[in-house]
Amino acid sequence: MKPAFDWSLVRSFLAALDHGSLLAASRVLHTSQPTLGRHIAELESQLGVVLFERTGRGLVPTATAQQLAQSARAMESGARELAQRISGAQTQTTGTVRITASVPVAVHLLPGVLAAMRQALPGIQVELVSNNQVSNLLRREADIAVRMVRPSQGSLVARKIGDVSLGAWAHRDYLARCAPVRSPQDLLALDLIGSDADTSIVRGFAALGFDIQPSAFALRSDDFVVQVRAAQAGYGVGFLADYTVRDDPGMVKLLPQQLRIPPLPMWLAVHREIRTNARIRAVYDFLAQALPPLI
Repeated sequence: MKPAFDWSLVRSFLAALDHGSLLAASRVLHTSQPTLGRHIAELESQLGVVLFERTGRGLVPTATAQQLAQSARAMESGARELAQRISGAQTQTTGTVRITASVPVAVHLLPGVLAAMRQALPGIQVELVSNNQVSNLLRREADIAVRMVRPSQGSLVARKIGDVSLGAWAHRDYLARCAPVRSPQDLLALDLIGSDADTSIVRGFAALGFDIQPSAFALRSDDFVVQVRAAQAGYGVGFLADYTVRDDPGMVKLLPQQLRIPPLPMWLAVHREIRTNARIRAVYDFLAQALPPLI
């Protein structure tokens, strides 16, 4: 079985041909003179021809070397063009980047961030998908994911960008109709907004010593945006990410000192292609810088 052809042998051949000696060629290629000599000998062995006559004045190319030079230069030109194309593809910051995120993040956080990114990276278009499926990245259906769970797949790179603070929130018009809320137990007398399938709020009350069932919620929805909008409409008390309502002057956070709900980590996940794709890397870096102050 013949050894694989080594392009470096052709580079050494052309350098020796152009500069007339192993010493001069080694300086141009930033390699040692013995290494260059081995390259020439190896190429001669593979081709079964003599390329240079060694004289006291240096290397004298044979007629065969002169004939091979044209083909070798075409190879060199093609290799240089290929390298330039690869470099351009890796450094290009134009094109489309597909981002997947949960609905609350896509609705409340990303629009402002993406608007700012549009100014900073005008050559990039964004496709925004609202869901949390890890498979989007694994099947390369999305480039970057913003989610509340760290992906465990080894082919993904995940970076924690912060913790999302949570709280019990209600509209001041609703609270005006209710008895004062002075303790977590007082919340049980109010109209609670919660999830149907997600039991995190039920478990949170259990940690406080209150055994409640989903039937305790006056409104149940697994769509967190629905929960936010219901609380803003004055339906009752929602257990919400602070970033979704803190800019609403009508919303009040209840028992901020007594009711300490554990925050949720936010992760930025990407396929390992981030290390070679400048377009995805630029968007990833922008999100990693812009999102933490907002959560």
